Amino acid sequence: MTRFFYTLFCVALSFCIASGAGHAAAWEGKVVKVIDGDSLKVQRRGKLYEIRLYGIDTPEYRQPYSNKAKQFTRRLALGEMARVEEKDIDHYGRIVALVTIRGKMVNRELVREGLAWYYPKYCRAQPLCGELRQQEEKAKKQRRGFWRDSNPIPPWQWKRQQKSSGSKGKTGWYYRLLDRL
Repeated sequence: MTRFFYTLFCVALSFCIASGAGHAAAWEGKVVKVIDGDSLKVQRRGKLYEIRLYGIDTPEYRQPYSNKAKQFTRRLALGEMARVEEKDIDHYGRIVALVTIRGKMVNRELVREGLAWYYPKYCRAQPLCGELRQQEEKAKKQRRGFWRDSNPIPPWQWKRQQKSSGSKGKTGWYYRLLDRL
């Protein structure tokens, strides 16, 4: 009889995992820090969670428009209650999520403003990712944000270029301060 219940439990557990019931539901918390354009810290029930925005990539630190993306995210999110819809956990242990504040999805707003790229390597959820791609094309046509530049470089390519050139940029405190202004 014990074997029967064990088998029944395993089947029920498999069904829950396969149907997505094992996936975390959306939750709410307060945005207490904006790390950069696509990373936030959200506090919920006294615990701090680092959130990486799903499906997009904003310019890297020292890359053109990095500070503009961070400032945009800060204006939209800092101090606000956010709805966090978890999608994944990245290799740094951050929650990868869709973040919505006052009815606006931060991920989408960054792409719409030309301050983030739709990130096809990691964006698989449809129809959302198709919509982000369309928002990127629209921002590009309207020359919003970094699309004003003749040839903006996506962060994943920029990082490769930095590694291959061995360039770390100017790293003194003075340059870090200037970049934050």
